[in-house]
Amino acid sequence: MNRDDLVLDDPVGRSLGSSHARFARRLGRAATYLPEVASFSTVSAEPDAAEWADLAALLGPGELADMFSNPAAPPSDWKPVFHLEGRQLILSADGVPDHADAETGPAVVELDVDSVPEMIDLVARTRPGPFWPRTHELGTYLGIHENGTLVAMAGERLRPPGWAEISAVCTAPEARGRGHAARLVSALVARILERGEQPFLHVAEANTAAIALYERLGFETRRQVTFQGFRTP
Repeated sequence: MNRDDLVLDDPVGRSLGSSHARFARRLGRAATYLPEVASFSTVSAEPDAAEWADLAALLGPGELADMFSNPAAPPSDWKPVFHLEGRQLILSADGVPDHADAETGPAVVELDVDSVPEMIDLVARTRPGPFWPRTHELGTYLGIHENGTLVAMAGERLRPPGWAEISAVCTAPEARGRGHAARLVSALVARILERGEQPFLHVAEANTAAIALYERLGFETRRQVTFQGFRTP
């Protein structure tokens, strides 16, 4: 199993510099996603004032700088918006889940651009994290329908070299407890491994139910992270 995981220390920057370069906006060493794709921005590990100024110019005044897990502190005139403790997990060496085959239920289907309205509706009801009209372009998204309605989904988001992040794992309240999340995550893991990449994911520390699910599926904590966002001056 590939353990060259240092790229996961800067998953946003390494994604924008490789497989997601077509979604990047850059100025100097600062970079951010196209706003309709993702909200994440990145600077270097030890940014100077000029680098923060470049990011502010990229985003515009009074805009959100979603720094994801980058620990760098911006200048004092950048206003804090959110601060959330979390963790980054990777699949353990012996953690190849097989729940996609072990659990039965409605079909797991691939979602595409025609599915965006129902994906956005599900995200609005479940709040798994940021999701925008073009977020689905970042990777494969899978879903489960019940009676013609999308009730669960999960997909790929950040893509640093050799890795693929599983994200937007969510289930509608009325469909929980039926194993949908386990089946979707397992199906994504199988696809990622088949490509020769490794799966990873992020989760809020307070989301103990999700952490328990991911650990049951074979994920282990790689590091603690702090998600933070600021308003540009």
